[in-house]
Amino acid sequence: MTTVHTAKDDHGKKTQNLGSSFKRWGRRSPFFRYGLPMISLTVFGALGLGHLLQGSKDIAKVKDDQEWEIIETRKALSRAGPVDAYKPKKISLEDELKVLQQKVNINDYEYKKIPKPNEARRD
Repeated sequence: MTTVHTAKDDHGKKTQNLGSSFKRWGRRSPFFRYGLPMISLTVFGALGLGHLLQGSKDIAKVKDDQEWEIIETRKALSRAGPVDAYKPKKISLEDELKVLQQKVNINDYEYKKIPKPNEARRD
C-alpha cells in the first residue's frame, strides 16, 4: 500500500504531494492522462484555426470592398458613362446546339482499335 506524503504549509494545514497524486490518478484512469488532452487539443485547435480563417476572410472582404469602391468611383468619373460597362451577349441554347452540330458530325466516324497494354506494338 502506498502512503501519501503530507507536509505542513505556512498556515499549518496538511497538503498532499500533488505530483504523486496526479501520477496515481493517471494510472487509475488513462482517459484523463491520454484521452482528455487529445480531445482538448483537437477542439481548441479547431476553434483556433476557425478564428484564424475568419480573420483572413475579413481581410479579403475589406480588400474586395476597397476594390469595388475604386471601380465605382472610376465609373462615376467618366464623361460618357461607365468605363468598360458590362454588356452581356445574348446566348440561346438552340443557336449553340446548331453551331456544335456543324462542327461535329456524329454519323461520320471510323473504328480504331485501342491497343492493350500488354500487346506488342506493330507499327
